Amino acid sequence: MSVRIAGVASTRYGRHDASSARELFADAAADCLADATVPLADVDAVYAGNFMGELVEDQGHYGALLADYAGAPSRPAVRVESACASGGAAARLAAHAIEAGAADVVLVGGAEMMYPVDTPTITAALANAADDAYEESVGLTFPGIYAAMARRYLREHDAARDDLAAVTVKNHENGVSNPLAQFHRPVDADDVLDARPIATPLGLLDCCPISDGASALALVSDDYARERGLDAPITIAGSGQSGDALALQDRPALHRIPAAERAADEAYENADVDADAVDVAEVHDCFTIAEILAIEALGFYERGDGVRGAATGETAVDGRIPVNPSGGLLAKGHPVGATGVGQLVELAKQLDGSHPNQVADARVGVAHNVGGSGASAVVHVLRGA
Repeated sequence: MSVRIAGVASTRYGRHDASSARELFADAAADCLADATVPLADVDAVYAGNFMGELVEDQGHYGALLADYAGAPSRPAVRVESACASGGAAARLAAHAIEAGAADVVLVGGAEMMYPVDTPTITAALANAADDAYEESVGLTFPGIYAAMARRYLREHDAARDDLAAVTVKNHENGVSNPLAQFHRPVDADDVLDARPIATPLGLLDCCPISDGASALALVSDDYARERGLDAPITIAGSGQSGDALALQDRPALHRIPAAERAADEAYENADVDADAVDVAEVHDCFTIAEILAIEALGFYERGDGVRGAATGETAVDGRIPVNPSGGLLAKGHPVGATGVGQLVELAKQLDGSHPNQVADARVGVAHNVGGSGASAVVHVLRGA
């Protein structure tokens, strides 16, 4: 049984001082169901990605809360938490419910508020996705963890700081024309290289921002789409998920994310495609090095060659394999629980031809969503008409 994407919606990512995660999710859910022309009464279940509700909004029990604010308080509702991969994992579980015949219509989304607390507090909250005993307790935050990954990669593959900067330049250029993006200002390589140091070799513009936001998908079964006469040609053709040791020190290499490699292999096998069939990708570029590791994990480049993607223009919107035409996490933003769903929203727009940074003739898209430094990874393959 195929799982079809009948509707998509997202709030703009950024700062929403006058709102809350529940209100942002309600807005995205309503717009999504309207886009799908699916009545709220037909929703069988709600799956919602959220990571930091207790830490930022002093609110748990998020599945029931978000279903209530979406207007479906009586539906089975589940909050999915897998750190920064919460949204991707929620979408995968929702698709599985339809594939199993347990539901015909699932509202799946993600929501996160990050701006209500100050930077040290949100940094500490995010560090909960690392290993408290061996990373957080000794002062490692995610900029430091990804900086260690970047240093090892640059050394092992004779790459340069400029190669990292090219990722930021590309993604900020893409964000300029995406109305959902947090940042709409282009940057150049000097801006990136001269930015305030955060954790060597990463500077401020090598790091994604904190963001508030919500995204939603209406997933439906083949039977439901056919019976209702829905125009829903985009399918989740395959998905994969894998895990790894929580602490970076416990993995065989600092400069790879094996969980993403395994998740990609599973997703490609499910979809009966390979990396060469992919027309466009949205990947988890929480830091510049993360995009480089992602495009290698997805099979677009051999290990050590991913640094040339942005630097040579091969991952630009009009390049050989466009990556993050949305602006990615670096420019579009990263409201943690919403990010994985937001990637699928962006890809659905690519495959129906409505994206502001449209990739020509896009038919197959891949979303790559990573939790922590790679202890969780979810990959989805979408296929258009």
